[in-house]
Amino acid sequence: MAKVTGIGGVFFKVHGDPAEFAAWYRDCLGMPLQDFGGGVLQWADDHAEDGGLTVWHVAKADTGWFKPSDASFMINYRVDNMDELLAHLKSKGVKPIQGPEAHENGTFAWILDPDNNKVELWEPKNWDPKNKAAAPETQQQDAP
Repeated sequence: MAKVTGIGGVFFKVHGDPAEFAAWYRDCLGMPLQDFGGGVLQWADDHAEDGGLTVWHVAKADTGWFKPSDASFMINYRVDNMDELLAHLKSKGVKPIQGPEAHENGTFAWILDPDNNKVELWEPKNWDPKNKAAAPETQQQDAP
């Protein structure tokens, strides 16, 4: 049987100017924009210890996971250095709405983009209960 082999792209509508929205992602999150106005992310550029993977998950309609956004989706972006990215975001006036939090499979933080979509940032690690056990007590919260 034919099957899905990965995420081929992420596409969504914005309420404002798409070019300004894309520029925010470039300037705040380092999205490598191309001439067509969108970004292309290559697995070969990701050197995380998990070897690269994409998580796909479905949540109940009444989940609080995506709050405070009222969007029906949340995009998780892999990042190569959470501390550096959060410092960069702070310099751009973007504050995390939650995190950073250490979990068995890496570190997470959440922000809102200019359209008030909740964005999950993830610095991946290999799945290992020791990763959570080694995290500071203040970061060992359950995922939303």
